Amino acid sequence: MIRYLLNRMLMTMHRRYDYDVRYMQEILQTDLPAFLKYLGFQIMASHSGNMPAEQLFATRIRAIIWDDCGPCTQLVVNMALEAKVSPDRVRAIVDLDLDNLPENTALVVRFTELVLAHNPEAGELREQIRALWGTKGLIAIAYSISSSRVYPALKYTLGYGHACSRVQVDDHTLVPSRSTESQHG
Repeated sequence: MIRYLLNRMLMTMHRRYDYDVRYMQEILQTDLPAFLKYLGFQIMASHSGNMPAEQLFATRIRAIIWDDCGPCTQLVVNMALEAKVSPDRVRAIVDLDLDNLPENTALVVRFTELVLAHNPEAGELREQIRALWGTKGLIAIAYSISSSRVYPALKYTLGYGHACSRVQVDDHTLVPSRSTESQHG
């Protein structure tokens, strides 16, 4: 019965976001305790602390593009739009177009890219972020970056990963821009 209810939850997500949930269904059907741990991870992934939606989704979008520019990126874009982040801002985040982002959002995007590249220059930006949103905000960004990397790793490991594809933001189709720092493999 619990598998049935959990699968209904997954199918609701599938319909809501037009997202392929087969990898989660495989985990659910194969190993219920593993799936329950996955749900526990979802709690961490959804943590927002005191971060405004735009900056939080800027981090999530840039982090997911680092490891996956396919269906996972589309899912996070859809969630950002659902959270009322402006489509113009979402496009600028996907395109890595810092000139068309407010200063605080551009700061978070630059910080995320530097953290993912393990670039020591992230230290200066970290203190700016801490000044704006405190350690709570920094923790929310850390959780967003860390958790965004798990989904592509799970999908590719289980055989559900997809090559890069275009992302739809309202009526615009984009190819996610990767920073030169992210050309890591």
